[in-house]
Amino acid sequence: MLAHEIRAKVAQGEVSPLEVAQVYLERIRSLDPGLGAFLTVNEGVLEEARSLDPSLPLAGLVVAVKDNIVTKGIPTTAGSRLLQGFLPPYEATAVARLKALGALVIGKTNLDEFGMGSSTEHSAFFPSRNPFDPTRVPGGSSGGSAVAVAADLAPLALGSDTGGSVRQPAAFCGIYGLKPTYGRVSRYGLIAYASSLDQIGPMARSVRDLALVMDAISGPDPLDATSLNLKPRFQEALAEPLPSLRLGVVREALAGNSPGVEGALRQALEVFRGLGLQVKEVSWPSLPLALNAYYILAPAEASSNLARYDGTLFGYRAEGEELWRVLEETRARFGLEVKRRILVGTFVLSSGYYEAYYGRAQAFRRRLKAEAQALFQEVDLLLLPTTPHPAFLLGGRPDPLAMYREDLYTVGANLAGLPALSFPAGFEDGLPVGLQLFAPWSRDELLLQAALAFEEATDRVFLRTPLGEAL
Repeated sequence: MLAHEIRAKVAQGEVSPLEVAQVYLERIRSLDPGLGAFLTVNEGVLEEARSLDPSLPLAGLVVAVKDNIVTKGIPTTAGSRLLQGFLPPYEATAVARLKALGALVIGKTNLDEFGMGSSTEHSAFFPSRNPFDPTRVPGGSSGGSAVAVAADLAPLALGSDTGGSVRQPAAFCGIYGLKPTYGRVSRYGLIAYASSLDQIGPMARSVRDLALVMDAISGPDPLDATSLNLKPRFQEALAEPLPSLRLGVVREALAGNSPGVEGALRQALEVFRGLGLQVKEVSWPSLPLALNAYYILAPAEASSNLARYDGTLFGYRAEGEELWRVLEETRARFGLEVKRRILVGTFVLSSGYYEAYYGRAQAFRRRLKAEAQALFQEVDLLLLPTTPHPAFLLGGRPDPLAMYREDLYTVGANLAGLPALSFPAGFEDGLPVGLQLFAPWSRDELLLQAALAFEEATDRVFLRTPLGEAL
């Protein structure tokens, strides 16, 4: 049962929030040991459900929250041993808004440490597994959230997307994942990786469920100066007819894809043409180089953000008679991938290399954004694969550079601050294939309108729950 269907059942009195919470809690206990979606399960959720007002707009909906989004009274680790045991004294704005409307946090989901990875193999605790094939990765860094939704351990989840971390796992697990326009959702309470790129986004098994979450969590927040003063109207937009749209297929993303991805793209174009969209091929010349700029800018920001974990005020409380020993002990608790990105970031910000790397990457980012703005004078939406192939095997990307290339098609939206949505569009050898739509800045609702039209036109044929449904 989808989230909006559960909500309707609760509103009609056919099921109570407590019954919903009990079903999902038991399902997590039964299935999650083989999947590794959750780092922490909120055992207090039943007590919260008992006292919940069933008339609240989201009453009865349980939500899985990525473990780099702080939750008051529930441990938050960011997938790192550095934060193991941290019990936040405050709530992230996105979580607080969901809870105020009656949603229940069922637990905290696994991720690549501090959001740095594309497979959830870089969690400090254990890898997550793809519910379509447990020998394969679910993607990352929001892999635990994607697994929770795909396996129906929760009907909804929150993730974070810095370079594709909501969309890539959504594609690998056959669900929907939205990266909103930068600033559309408050980042207050999101443990920072790269602050100019990070964005909280929802994951779900239907477009209507995404709209439900976005109406709840969007909007300005005085605790986040980068949040936008835009009124959310996602469910309202889905009630409107699909406008006449021009769809641009990005030429630079058409080569080097697997047969299943190519087939899904061809089929999707036929569906969109049948819906009345005007389709044309367009060029985004800088897109193939976006990955290079991303892996300069994101590590640079990470180097600055993670410097605060000094073992004294933040992070693991280290012991030592001298400051350098405290720092040494603290830094030792970072995982290998986090250390690698901190070193890269520190290098590109260092004297003598700043302009050669960081300065040029920032200039490239401005050019990429200008090209995107020009493209949206020609078309209303862009279509491209989310990833060049379906989920790969656990341990199948031992080379860090090969892992970084997983973000090839996703980082452009982050660098340009654009909204982007990954949607299920096919299968290859039984594994899900996802495509993504980009929209102009602040036109997030338009993405959901187009994706809903595709979902209904294909009769949800690409949406499968490999382990059955909870309700």
